[in-house]
Amino acid sequence: MKRDNQKEQDAQVRLDKWIWAVRLSKTRSIARDWIQAGKVHYNGQRCKPGKVVELGALIKVPAGWDIKEVKIEGIVDKRQSAPIAQTLYSETPASLEKREENKAARQAQTFHNPRPDNRPDKKQRREIIKLKHQ
Repeated sequence: MKRDNQKEQDAQVRLDKWIWAVRLSKTRSIARDWIQAGKVHYNGQRCKPGKVVELGALIKVPAGWDIKEVKIEGIVDKRQSAPIAQTLYSETPASLEKREENKAARQAQTFHNPRPDNRPDKKQRREIIKLKHQ
C-alpha cells in the first residue's frame, strides 16, 4: 500500500488524461476540447490540457446542463472502473446543492407543455392555414 501511495504522489498526470481516467468525460479528446474551450477551470483559473494535476485541487467540469466542482482525492493515468473512479474525487457540497436547485428548476419548467394533447383534425388544420395566410 505504501508503494501505491508513493507512486500516486510521484505520478505526473495531465489534466485531460485525469478527467478521462476518472470518467468525467467519455473520451480524452472531449476532455481536451472542454479545457481548450475554457469550460474546465483548475483552482478557479483556465488552464491548458497539459496542466499537471495535484491532490486537493478544485476542478470545475461541465456535466450535462450543470457544472460539477470536484476536489481531487487521487491521481491516476489509466481509466478506472466506475466504482473506483468515484473514489478518486469528491464533489463539493456547494456544487451538489447548486445542481439540485438547477434540477428542480428544470423539472418545474417541464410542466408547461405548449403542445396540444392531440393533432388538429382536417377542419382545424384549414383554420390554422387560413390564419397563417391572412
